[in-house]
Amino acid sequence: MAYSWQTDPNPNESHEKQYEHQEFLSVNQPHSSCQVSLGFDQIIDEISDKIPHKNEIDENTFSLPSVPEWDSRGHSLNKAHQISLNEFTSKSPEVSWHQLRRAPEIGFSPSVLPNPQNMNKECPWGNPIGKHHGADDSRFNVLAPSFTSLDKINLQKELGSENHNYHIGFESSISPTNSTFLTDFMRKEGNKRSGHMNIVEPSLMLSKGSLQPRMWESTWQENIESIGCSIQLVEVPQGSNLSLASFCNKVKKIRERYHAADINFNSGKIWSTTTAFPYQLFSKTKFTIRIFTDNSTQPLHLMPYANYLVKDLITEILHFCTNDQLLPKDHILNICGSEEFLQNDHCLGSHKMFQKDTSVIQLHLQKSREAPGKLSRKREDDHSQFYLNQLLEFMHIWKVSRQCLLTLLRKYDFHLKNLLKTQENVDIIEEVKKICSVLGCVETKQITDAANELSLILQRKAENFYQSSETSVKGLLEKATTELSTSIYQLINVYCNSFYADFQPVNVSRCISYLNPGLPSHLSFTVYAAHNIPETWVHRINFPLEIESLPRESMLTVKLFGIACATNSASLLAWSCLPLFPKEKSILGSMLFSMTFQSEPPMEMIAPGVWDVSQPSPVTLQIDFPATGWEFMKPDSEENRSNLEEPPKEHLNHIARLSKKQTPLLLSEEKKRYLWFYRFYCNNENCSLALVLGSAPGWDERTVSEIHTILRSWTFSQPLEALGLLTSSFPDQEIRKVAVQQLDNLLNDELLDYLPQLVQAVKFEWNLESPLVQLLLHRSLQSIQVAHRLYWLLRDAENEAYFKSWYQKLLAALQVCAGKALSEEFSKEQKLIKILGDIAEKVKSASDHQRQEVLKKEMGRLEEFFQDVTTCHLPLNPALCIKGIDHDACSYFTSNALPLKITFINANPMGKNISTIFKAGDDLRQDMLVLQIIQVMDNIWLQEGLDMQMIIYRCLSTGKDQGMVQMVPDAVTLAKIHRHSGLIGPLKENTIKKWFSQHNHLKADYEKALRNFFYSCAGWCVVTFILGVCDRHNDNIMLTKSGHMFHIDFGKFLGHAQTFGGIKRDRAPFIFTSEMEYFITEGGKNPQRFQDFVELCCRAYNIIRKHSQLLLNLLEMMLYAGLPELSGIQDLKYVYNNLRPQDTDLEATSHFTKKIKESLECFPVKLNNLIHTLAQMTAMSPGKSTFPQESCLLSTTRSIQRAEILGFSKKSSNLYVIQVTHSSNETSLTEKSFDQFLKLHSQLQKQFASLTLPEFPHWWHLHFTNSDHKRVRDLNHYMEQILNGSYEVANSDCVVSFFLSEAVQPTAEESSLVYLGETFPDKKPKVQLVISYEGVKLTILVKHMKNIHLPDGSAPSAHVEFYLLPYPSEVRRRKTKSVPKCTDPTYNEIVVYDEVTELQGHVLMLIVKSKTVFVGAINIQLCSVPLSEEKWYPLGNSII
Repeated sequence: MAYSWQTDPNPNESHEKQYEHQEFLSVNQPHSSCQVSLGFDQIIDEISDKIPHKNEIDENTFSLPSVPEWDSRGHSLNKAHQISLNEFTSKSPEVSWHQLRRAPEIGFSPSVLPNPQNMNKECPWGNPIGKHHGADDSRFNVLAPSFTSLDKINLQKELGSENHNYHIGFESSISPTNSTFLTDFMRKEGNKRSGHMNIVEPSLMLSKGSLQPRMWESTWQENIESIGCSIQLVEVPQGSNLSLASFCNKVKKIRERYHAADINFNSGKIWSTTTAFPYQLFSKTKFTIRIFTDNSTQPLHLMPYANYLVKDLITEILHFCTNDQLLPKDHILNICGSEEFLQNDHCLGSHKMFQKDTSVIQLHLQKSREAPGKLSRKREDDHSQFYLNQLLEFMHIWKVSRQCLLTLLRKYDFHLKNLLKTQENVDIIEEVKKICSVLGCVETKQITDAANELSLILQRKAENFYQSSETSVKGLLEKATTELSTSIYQLINVYCNSFYADFQPVNVSRCISYLNPGLPSHLSFTVYAAHNIPETWVHRINFPLEIESLPRESMLTVKLFGIACATNSASLLAWSCLPLFPKEKSILGSMLFSMTFQSEPPMEMIAPGVWDVSQPSPVTLQIDFPATGWEFMKPDSEENRSNLEEPPKEHLNHIARLSKKQTPLLLSEEKKRYLWFYRFYCNNENCSLALVLGSAPGWDERTVSEIHTILRSWTFSQPLEALGLLTSSFPDQEIRKVAVQQLDNLLNDELLDYLPQLVQAVKFEWNLESPLVQLLLHRSLQSIQVAHRLYWLLRDAENEAYFKSWYQKLLAALQVCAGKALSEEFSKEQKLIKILGDIAEKVKSASDHQRQEVLKKEMGRLEEFFQDVTTCHLPLNPALCIKGIDHDACSYFTSNALPLKITFINANPMGKNISTIFKAGDDLRQDMLVLQIIQVMDNIWLQEGLDMQMIIYRCLSTGKDQGMVQMVPDAVTLAKIHRHSGLIGPLKENTIKKWFSQHNHLKADYEKALRNFFYSCAGWCVVTFILGVCDRHNDNIMLTKSGHMFHIDFGKFLGHAQTFGGIKRDRAPFIFTSEMEYFITEGGKNPQRFQDFVELCCRAYNIIRKHSQLLLNLLEMMLYAGLPELSGIQDLKYVYNNLRPQDTDLEATSHFTKKIKESLECFPVKLNNLIHTLAQMTAMSPGKSTFPQESCLLSTTRSIQRAEILGFSKKSSNLYVIQVTHSSNETSLTEKSFDQFLKLHSQLQKQFASLTLPEFPHWWHLHFTNSDHKRVRDLNHYMEQILNGSYEVANSDCVVSFFLSEAVQPTAEESSLVYLGETFPDKKPKVQLVISYEGVKLTILVKHMKNIHLPDGSAPSAHVEFYLLPYPSEVRRRKTKSVPKCTDPTYNEIVVYDEVTELQGHVLMLIVKSKTVFVGAINIQLCSVPLSEEKWYPLGNSII
């Protein structure tokens, strides 16, 4: 398969002779004072006020060389001037090329251009001729420069630099996005300068990236025809810019595929998001559902299975209704409290809300036709137009007014007719100035020449020059004014083709460039002029590159430099970039390109959207491209692989090992060459397509052909594999097209999870009609969820330094596709965010004692807003509709950013109020990314049947350094819990356990909270480790009373830890402290639960590791999003090292277990929590505490009426079974020992020292007293006195916790109780091993041991020793590390034996020792062991 560029078969030959001697010119011409500059003394109001006037410039601005001297009449045409070119002192006839660098991945070899020698010649104005003094004796023609002189306009203020005099020069480069081939054409240090010299510095950067081009064919006319004095403009609603008009047309075609009458794609409803049904999670699960109908006041209670289809559930609901005419297809189920609806064709368990909410779910049955569809598109939306003006309304950019230009043309026409009539000097030149100033302050050479000619005629007429001549003054004036009008006409034509305009001149004729159409096949163009600066250039730039060798996606970057006269140093003033081959054709003729004053162009992401060259800017670049056209051809070709031989197995194994790198950015050049060499042996089983294509050596024709061959034959294992092909590493349009085709297989709800990355991938598309943009618009028309999420992502992306115009256009297209109703909803949400942002800024700027008053006052603006709009959808969640605010629940937090707490009133009467946090001054984009990836991990776990009980709150960045965050109900920070435990609360072991005990008095509630904590803590340990989340302290960890733990505030991640005095504050791999272990193991009573926790963490970790490629792709696609801590390959490398995709599951298990132990033993974590808690307690004044103190007394609804001992427990004769009667007459059972009664009395004595407590019969402790029935009687009497005595004592935390905690529920279903650890009927010592054997390698993973003791019954500090027999012990001995003083130790250590040729006849002897003391042993016959399986082995009490 081959690619080629094909020249125009019919090149225009009319100018071949005119410029046959013209060669490229590599240096600039000096300024000539004999040339006329129009000046533009008066600027009309239409010009953007970004251009500062001379009196507005401060001291820190550039001072460019002054304009030429003017005589009293403002021009001088009859003087000859000497033109001095830059002198090159090189002894060689060749130009010195600096910064030459070879990039093999591009496929180009740098070559040296011939260079004209020193030249210095005199010539009349307008026709300078020079000779080349090198080996080649050919001549070159220097095109006469034109001037743009704005007498009262200085652009230097935009540059914001120091006050220096600068020479101006260009550096142009061809740059793709990836690798660079840089050839800078620089002057040597010995070059001499005289006067105001300019230098052209072309540099080449060729790589994999570029854009789809626009083709322009209109250039300057060769033969000027008299078109009269009048220039007519015709309205072009679709826009004069063909690229933009094509985009608008494409958007309309996409919208036309989704008619408003199509209820399938235009229901106007927000459908609940779904996933693939998680069979492992919901194999036999039932949901408890409460159904509300309009026909009944009583809800219907149902318990369907998770795999029940929603439409079948509707059928069952209707079966209970008496109306037989009701049809299931006419009904839908609404989630109470929101505007979200279940999808009828999906299972209940497929909906994400069912996967995360196991409580009673309330649904409302509605008829489809009666359900609100207020966000649907209407019929008039189908016929609404999408033209230039509508698009620019969304973009808010400056555009030339057709009416303004017409007014100026009429004034010009009036003065022109007056001039021809009176033959007297009028202010026609001033009118030309105004026309040029409106058209981007562009003054072309043709206008300058015509103005000079006209001024010369009028000057000579005034001097009676023509009195003795037969020349007709009238004829001369008619000719000069015709030329002037023609040049103005041509300027308008080029402007309309280059920039955004809704008009164009009438009768646009086919024009031809003043360039030689017979140029060689090298890339060549003329930098004609940079308008609006005091000097201009006309320079042919010729790159030593065959056009046929350039990739289709090649970008040209042009930099404008100013050279300080004092320091002789160059500074970048402005730059621009453009695709060389838009629409797969080369650009023809003259074009205008705007330049930006932004800092250095981001060469790593140069793409067509990085800067909008079609958007007018203060500095405009004019480039004349050759008239010879090239068109990209894609011939069909076939690759013959029949002669391929299977490579050796070790090579295939090496390919598989390389595939573990997941992304080409992590491959070395050597590994890339290896992978590319064996590219035809790679497939989806041993490698990924992104790795293979990313290993290509360049983008030359042959390589690209092979890339496309592989692309066509590749079979994708899943659609998400294609995400890696949309990174910046792959600018090729065919590759990106195939990637989008794969992603099109995803459902809307699946695509929703990856929208942030797809929005970033738009940056590297080559035009806005690309398949990716079309995919996003198609899906936004199919799903309101997608449209809403995409809207806010694009809104946020508008604030990025680059690609602003790119995203504005896409946002405009989205709003047109969305329809009027949804677009108005977007506007309301945007207005709400604007008000919240203003309030937040005012609260921050107010003094401490005034903030509350300011907030209260500003809340009135929100009230006015809701009075105007009635309801508004919540930007965080489009399914929630709000109608007001709850004043009493609104406040602000006292943290540094002073975020607002805003509680909205739910517009749905069945819904609860919605609490949110609005932040101003914090960049929430990083939080969004971390939470998005955590959500992806949680989805992976759920599909694997693992519910980690993750709470992942919503977070939305709504603009630069502002955004909204969801508040989780009933959640408190760990710091708050620590503060309630006293000054040293963070150092206590039982803090968390005590807090959960206080809020979960029933045993079932406590066990449920323990289970939720067990899973959620494990989940957050895994995700924070993989993503390297830092700045972890007790104010960034939250707990709910139901046991869920979750993290907040992700301003630091990927290992970018904060430092204090050069020491990292985050010392542990993740947060897992001894107080968390204390709660999980019930204070050490159930140590096996810690082993279960380690097993759960390692299982979750290994599940995520299988999807390493997906996670790395998601991060790589965000590399150029401008996030502060995700900006380079080293950040990807950090996550790669944490995922360890090259490890086996056993190796990863051992690795993560070590990290758990590191975290558990990391005391600086507790110290950090203590310091943070002390700082918070010091900062809070007693009267103005940020957090309300929890009362020591529980609610009176939990008070106890009476308690009575029923007897003794069957578990132990030392436990009393107590029946407790609550205030609600409910009863529960609990079990307490005599020592616990004694401890309760001691606590009451300390807490209520001033009160008289019932007497506790201490004489029971005497050994001669052993009357159980008397104890029961006296304890009952004691409890009666406590509960019926002082109200304060009876309802104290101590008493209520004593009777209600650890409640016994013998009638509860066994399934409702949680058994986290494996239960053993006996207490025999055991060891858990995983033995695997591959090749000649024997691997043993020592996991856990249980019930091991020293001979005296104490806990050993045990280690494990292995001996492989019959080999000598000193050779085959292996051992693990010891675990100090633990009866149920966890190891997860790997022991390896190499060169084990067979298992038959080998015995593995395992001995457990505590230092030198024997604990237990076992001999294992390896030939009979189940390999790669977990198994418990009993430990004997002697060596066998």
